[in-house]
Amino acid sequence: VQLVESGGGLGQTGGSMKLSCTTSGFSFDDLDIAWFRQVPAKDREGVACISHMDGRRNYGDSVRGRFIMSSDKEKKMFYLQMNSLKPDDKGKYYCAAVKSRVACELGVDFGNEYYYWGQGTQVTVSS
Repeated sequence: VQLVESGGGLGQTGGSMKLSCTTSGFSFDDLDIAWFRQVPAKDREGVACISHMDGRRNYGDSVRGRFIMSSDKEKKMFYLQMNSLKPDDKGKYYCAAVKSRVACELGVDFGNEYYYWGQGTQVTVSS
């Protein structure tokens, strides 16, 4: 089982960036998927997630209305489109997944419910 993030780098305030997460080693069915981010010395923050039960998307308060999470079951990939970037969006972004469990339904910040994690991709936003 593997999750690999890509698409990070340096963005500009007000600009856009798209992160991708490629999954392998498991079926995409019954999968709750999510994006988290972390900045040194701060707690991990839930950014967005998609529930396998009803397709519901949850977003963190700081990104709601700016970020969009989507998935492509055929490609076994999911994405985070980040718009109107702010300097506070910087951090290491991780994709995460869990199979056949209630995770995203609990909310966006339940990182401990996710079993599979990528290595992360760094996002920096210039002011």
